[in-house]
Amino acid sequence: MSAHRKGSALFGGFRALGLYCNHLAHVVRYHQKHRDFYLAAAVGRSFHTYNVKKLGIVAVSNALPEDITCLAADRMLVFAAHGKLVSAFARNKEVVHTYTGHDADVHLLQPFGDHLISVDRDGVVIVWDVQSEEEYLQITFDKAVFDISAMMHPSTYLNKVLLGSCQGSLQLWNIKSNKLLYTFPGWGSGVSALAQAPAVDVVGIGLTSGQIVIHNVKHDETLMTFQQDWGPVTAISFRTDGHPVMAAGSPLGHLALWDLEERKLAAQMRNVHRGSIAGMTFMQGEPLLITNAADNAIRVWIFDAPGGSGRLLRVRQGHSAPPCHIRHHGLDAHDILSAGQDGTLQSFSTVHERFNKSLGVGSINKKKSKAKGLQCDTMNLPAITAFASETARQSDWDGIIACHRGFLSATTWNYQKTSMGAHKLEPKRFHRNRALNVHTTAVAISSCGNFAVVALSSGHIDVYNMQSGIHRGQYGEDRAHDGPVRGVAVDGLNQLTLSTGADRTLKIWKFKSKELLHRTALSSPPAALLLHRDSGMAAVALDDFTALIVDIETRRIVRRYSGHCGQINDMAFSPDGRWLITASMDCTIRTWDLPSGCLIDCFLLDAAAISITMSPTGDFLASAHVDDLGIYLWSNNTLCSLVSLRPLPSDFEPTAVMLPGTCPVRDVDSEEEEEEVSDEMIEYESPEQLAEELVTLSLLPESRWKNLLSLDIIKKRNKPKEPPKVPKSAPFFIPTIPGLLPRFAATEDPNSQNQSKVVNFGVLAQKSDFLLQLEDALVSDSYTGALSLLKEMGPSRIDAELRGLDPGLGGSLEAMRSFLRLIRSILDSRRDFDLAQAYLALFLKLHLKLLSQEPALLDEVERVSELLEATWRGLQAQFNQSLCLLGYMKSALL
Repeated sequence: MSAHRKGSALFGGFRALGLYCNHLAHVVRYHQKHRDFYLAAAVGRSFHTYNVKKLGIVAVSNALPEDITCLAADRMLVFAAHGKLVSAFARNKEVVHTYTGHDADVHLLQPFGDHLISVDRDGVVIVWDVQSEEEYLQITFDKAVFDISAMMHPSTYLNKVLLGSCQGSLQLWNIKSNKLLYTFPGWGSGVSALAQAPAVDVVGIGLTSGQIVIHNVKHDETLMTFQQDWGPVTAISFRTDGHPVMAAGSPLGHLALWDLEERKLAAQMRNVHRGSIAGMTFMQGEPLLITNAADNAIRVWIFDAPGGSGRLLRVRQGHSAPPCHIRHHGLDAHDILSAGQDGTLQSFSTVHERFNKSLGVGSINKKKSKAKGLQCDTMNLPAITAFASETARQSDWDGIIACHRGFLSATTWNYQKTSMGAHKLEPKRFHRNRALNVHTTAVAISSCGNFAVVALSSGHIDVYNMQSGIHRGQYGEDRAHDGPVRGVAVDGLNQLTLSTGADRTLKIWKFKSKELLHRTALSSPPAALLLHRDSGMAAVALDDFTALIVDIETRRIVRRYSGHCGQINDMAFSPDGRWLITASMDCTIRTWDLPSGCLIDCFLLDAAAISITMSPTGDFLASAHVDDLGIYLWSNNTLCSLVSLRPLPSDFEPTAVMLPGTCPVRDVDSEEEEEEVSDEMIEYESPEQLAEELVTLSLLPESRWKNLLSLDIIKKRNKPKEPPKVPKSAPFFIPTIPGLLPRFAATEDPNSQNQSKVVNFGVLAQKSDFLLQLEDALVSDSYTGALSLLKEMGPSRIDAELRGLDPGLGGSLEAMRSFLRLIRSILDSRRDFDLAQAYLALFLKLHLKLLSQEPALLDEVERVSELLEATWRGLQAQFNQSLCLLGYMKSALL
């Protein structure tokens, strides 16, 4: 059976960046306690809540099992429809009610006091009691006659709901009595939007034909009509601050502002969004308009200028098309640069959304584009396919260089000015023949920020100055490679330049002289090149789904990794250069350990990662995925917990991991599986002895043994200048036994009858515990107890105990012989080697004269000496072998 593990051991989902809204209309609710307006916008299976004042995110709801299809809100709850269910959220996060009863997907919601009205795709309308979750009323409509497309509650109309249909007619219902009150025949086109006007009985009706009807529902009278030329009306909103203005949205992203008094078009706001406007809301009593669309942007417009048009006040926006290349910018790991298929270059902050930046869209002629004041597609550059950035000189000149899809010139960008840079780097060799199909394929920038290396599909590699944009040379006499260049990189000291081409070669050049130093043949055409400047390791992804590690110092292929079943899209090194992380079209992200050459982690995703980047601090891995607008952060588990880095078996099958923020619903079975997996994870325990030929040092602090020979000097230096003063009244204290580990002394029983008043002088000559352990060890030949006692003692106590081994001070020759055998047992075990050296040195210092006079002790000393010399000879041989190997490696590098 194949090996199996739940998810990833190294990386855990943290959160998503750059996701703000989707194609669903936002909802605005007023918080009475905070006295502030809040905005809720759906993002996949959850919704985000923002405060309108600063558009700062204040809450993210728990994820639902399916994508949200409709949002609505009242004073207390936020309602979200997902599939056939409707959930009510409290505190913008927790599901407190779930309404079950629809047989089709719900697409319209309308809070109605203590009730909630929901409409599904089959034409079934259900009125729910919010608290009890019970059905109050159910109405079924024939879709062929009346297919509900819009719904609203007219202001001051008690228990009334106005329904609009795709056929164009409208119906006014009383949901309490379940009666159809009136039917409006319509205007020959389907109803797409309904909105309450500031005037009572007046409703704004948007039609699929682009017509906007201001209608009085009480008298069934049309007050005025407007016509927009941008397609169906997607949203309608009225100003309530005293200005009779109505705003209408369109599928093209344009806004039309209509003056209701003069019955004419007041202003146009074009290109408000990159897609169809999903929702619009004028704030109550304020000249603020909130808009959102499917382009992943929420914008707040303020109408404080003459002319009737609004200006952008606040914005939260991400990519409107999936990002295709992401990289960390700077060494603080706080910013991620992202190039999207929408043509924009943006910076997302991992700290807070207020630090996000948008560098805009590249333009062929920036001055002409600004003069026109339009977003003209003919002036915009294609999407960025790759870029490189450095922060060394970004305050002086441009610090980012990028190449565009199918475009010859490489562009520079300025991070601090958040705009396109001053130069377009293009070689003069193609100026005469612009019909050649040549484009930039890869770029790199030196670590100093002064030079940019640009590679072309023709095989040429050019060097430019980033400050002036001047061409500084090219690699190769004619061209560097015989085919398109797939990747370039510059080392950290501007000494070497690496390049890979479709001609199956990896070339190493001198950066300054442009001289070719080395050529390495590859087994397959390369797809990408990545250099880790600190370690000098270069990773090359090949078209045969393998990855190579090349040491640029020895210029050899040192690792080859295979295991992916699809094209390798991107690679990333860990900051220390020990891991190579690869993302492939087989929807897996794999982590390879360079020292061991093994696969240590692999996890599966629903969508393939198109680009990945590891933060310079090693705390997060960021990934961008196919057909996904977000950038997802994965936390490095090894920084905060113990993770096993054992190699994965060859038959390992990765399991799918949900993207951060879209976690599935937990059930009992999944919890039991996770508990079983966690039990299987065995923590690595280091053995006490790695190898028999090695020696092991103790874990005691150096203060316990290192200063034993200098104890006399330390005592003399620390001797107080004045004798200590005796206190007038000594405080009461509990008697303790001296030592490193404080222990209370046993108190004698005062009521003891056998207590003698005769002084026993034999107590003064009582043997210590250490001396008794040494005498017992002569019989049992076990010195573990004596050694453990020594480890617990401080330097002064050890000195006193070793002095006490002298026969004249209460010791004996047998105890001294036992101590020498203790040292010999430590050397035989090859453990606590440093303690044996320190204890033996102090013993010889104290008793060297006595040892030379006793033949029995001399025999033990000779045995210890022979064992000590043999141990040092073995260590010296291993030292010499290691130094020889190290010298050989240094000579090979030179």
